[in-house]
Amino acid sequence: MGKIDATARVADGATIAEDVEIGPYCIVGPHVELGPGVRLLAHVNVTGHTSIGARTVVYPFASLGTPPQSVHYRGGDTRLVIGADCQIREGCTANIGTEDGRGITRIGDGCFIMVGSHIGHDCEVGNHVTFANNAVLAGHVSVGDYVVFGGQAAVRQFVRIGAGVMVAGLTGIRADIIPWSMVEGRIGHLAGLNIVGLRRRGFSKADIQRLRQTYQHLFFGPGTFRSRVEAMAADKGEPPVADVIEFIHASGDRPLTMGARRAPANAEP
Repeated sequence: MGKIDATARVADGATIAEDVEIGPYCIVGPHVELGPGVRLLAHVNVTGHTSIGARTVVYPFASLGTPPQSVHYRGGDTRLVIGADCQIREGCTANIGTEDGRGITRIGDGCFIMVGSHIGHDCEVGNHVTFANNAVLAGHVSVGDYVVFGGQAAVRQFVRIGAGVMVAGLTGIRADIIPWSMVEGRIGHLAGLNIVGLRRRGFSKADIQRLRQTYQHLFFGPGTFRSRVEAMAADKGEPPVADVIEFIHASGDRPLTMGARRAPANAEP
């Protein structure tokens, strides 16, 4: 058994890897699983059917695995699964799933979740997602890999957010967001492409230029949006353009976050 402070309370039935560290005044419930190298620094509450992956560090006053904030939850044995190598900072909260949703709330590997952020029931958060302070997800939200949320960004229920999206601080999201885009505004609107994110993920200048052309045609071209999507679907090519077209098709009749203005002509990659 790892290092467990004398003031911590670990319930019988909890599964604790040998090198786990549990600091002062932490509370660990009977159905919790803590993987190798997990560290609960102090005053951390982990309850419910919750598993935390290897080397994840949880800071004081975080509360993980608590019941969903949903009037439809009936007390079932739903779950919260947190991946490896995450940083979960002070005061963060994440709830287990609901019986009528996925039954599981899932947070991927390598996520950085800053102070006061909240991940609601039945959310699916990808790998290497960053939440700045007080960013919040309502229930049933789906988030792709490498998404970044600015401080106090807020996402409504059932929204899908594609990979590589950058959401500005103080932005409210109420519709699906295509991959590799940037979103800003009180009610979020597309504000161009996440060029920095694309470069960091290894896309070439040619890849980025094709995506810029696709973006301009889809959101600012002639004809209806649906006709533009269908015209491009036949020749969608490779990622990242294919990512965008596939995401839009998967959205079906769901609302999409749209552009409020044409991207500046000088915004070349």
